[in-house]
Amino acid sequence: MKNFKKVFTITAILFGAILNAQEVVPETYINPLDIDYTYMVYNSSKNISYRSGADPAVIEFQGEYYMFVTRSFGYWHSKDLINWEFIKPDQWFFEGSNAPTAFNYNDSLVYFAGDPAGYGSILYTDDPKSGEWTPTASISNNIQDSELFIDDDGKTYLYWGSSNVHPLRVKMLDKDDRFIETGVEKELFNLVEEEHGWERFGENNYHPTLKEGYMEGASMTKHDGKYYLQYAAPGTQFNVYADAAYVGKSPLGPFKYMKNNPMSFKPGGFANGAGHGITMKQTNGQYWHFATMALASNSHWERRLSMFPTYFDDEGLMYTITSYGDYPLYGPDHPTKAGLHNGWMLLSYQGKTRVSSSQMQVRKSTSTYDDFDITEMPLERNNEGEIISKLLTDESPKSYWVAEANDDKQWVEIEMLSPGNIYAFQLNFHDEESGIYTRTEGLRHRFTLEVSEDSENWETVVDRSKSFKDTPNAYIPLNQPVKGKYVRYNNIEVPGNNLALSEIRVFGKGLGKKPAKVKDFEISRQEDRRDAAFSWNPVKGAQGYNIRWGIAPDKLYHAWLIYDENEHFMRNLDRDTKYYFQIEAFNENGISEKTEVQEVK
Repeated sequence: MKNFKKVFTITAILFGAILNAQEVVPETYINPLDIDYTYMVYNSSKNISYRSGADPAVIEFQGEYYMFVTRSFGYWHSKDLINWEFIKPDQWFFEGSNAPTAFNYNDSLVYFAGDPAGYGSILYTDDPKSGEWTPTASISNNIQDSELFIDDDGKTYLYWGSSNVHPLRVKMLDKDDRFIETGVEKELFNLVEEEHGWERFGENNYHPTLKEGYMEGASMTKHDGKYYLQYAAPGTQFNVYADAAYVGKSPLGPFKYMKNNPMSFKPGGFANGAGHGITMKQTNGQYWHFATMALASNSHWERRLSMFPTYFDDEGLMYTITSYGDYPLYGPDHPTKAGLHNGWMLLSYQGKTRVSSSQMQVRKSTSTYDDFDITEMPLERNNEGEIISKLLTDESPKSYWVAEANDDKQWVEIEMLSPGNIYAFQLNFHDEESGIYTRTEGLRHRFTLEVSEDSENWETVVDRSKSFKDTPNAYIPLNQPVKGKYVRYNNIEVPGNNLALSEIRVFGKGLGKKPAKVKDFEISRQEDRRDAAFSWNPVKGAQGYNIRWGIAPDKLYHAWLIYDENEHFMRNLDRDTKYYFQIEAFNENGISEKTEVQEVK
């Protein structure tokens, strides 16, 4: 009996410990990447103030990582691909680098180029963390929008091109003689819009007059003896900005169009675009594609950065997973699911939102006529006379709210449609006449976040009231989830003249049922085979739908996430390619079962 009591007591203690044990929350990140983006110098003559990050060149060097970004007046360093610290170099190009290129040579030297003037010396360093660089004595032309690639045999190549007329080109340089041109130069390939729908210019690959997209952003990846020359199209300001690849057996070609192109494509969801990037290998062997996303609210050149896991399949096809790519993703060190959606859903979508004050509320969209469609929303109040905003939970980075002041009296309160277990937040700040026009140190975002189940009893879950972090796209995962239906943002101070937010996103696990499987998914490929129309029955309780497609039933590498609608039109297919499609519904509680794969010739 004594032994029985002892066993029972030990069992009870162990069971209690299990019940009280904290959840192991995985390391995550989100797109756009949470870094201190630089304010741009161009357009400053028009008093247009905005941050941007574009055209990333990311390399691994001696077990750590360095990210070079257009016109940032420096670069970022990381040990884990999640936490990035800015490095201000001793000497740099006057207006910051433009469409930079960087290459790690034998883990001993980093070579870099990206003079905004399009010519200049190639810089090098054996200690990029120090910020000390040495220029070569020679001057090389056509550095802009280029890719420097040094093969295993030491032969050096420069790829370049940024045009809606001219093809990508390559020329050879002599690495051992100041990168002097050897005279070997070759035209490679151009866009073929009449065959490749995704290369057509415009938002959603449509423009009423311009038909030719822009080819730019060359990038080279060598894998398993093959050379994958990547390029971007059709334009950096569009949701369909993408990267594709031609594959060859030599750095000089000939190159063949990869049949599953584009290899990096994210046209739907909150953050769009996945073009003009670079593919790099993590120290554990995992490949990553860093790319440019189109924010394009203050300016068409207002952009952000993204990071997606990249693979090579059994045919040697290179592809990138962007599905739910602006939701929380497993961190780079996850053993099996790095970069994939971790299952936290969007709890805040269409939540009822009250604000402390309102100077203006604006809804924008990118027009196919090279401008913006702009609507200033009328001031609205609820039945209690409180100011409301429908723009902070609409999943659009271009719509935004501006408070009457940038002080500690400003707040936003969101009542989510249903309660849930909250795991993370993403705060997307907007630059409304910020008055900052270049890289500026000492900027900081200070605020607190509170959560409540009843809007009366509040718990502070994030306290950045004394923070020195500059986080225009702040991603804040919690150590432990908290249950709530209400979220409150309390401002203290943000950079610039105005407090403005485009979106407050709350992620976690809803307490209800995930949506049912989609029914009657119909696909109609059009007379122009680059186009296809889709329709399906609405699913009760669904926030939206995720269309997946690819060139084989087991190669559905592409995805287009859509909110609310139950029909869609694509203009991004390759004319002569057979495709396979399926669709799933999702809401705050999870993702439905996928439909059967359909073949469309």
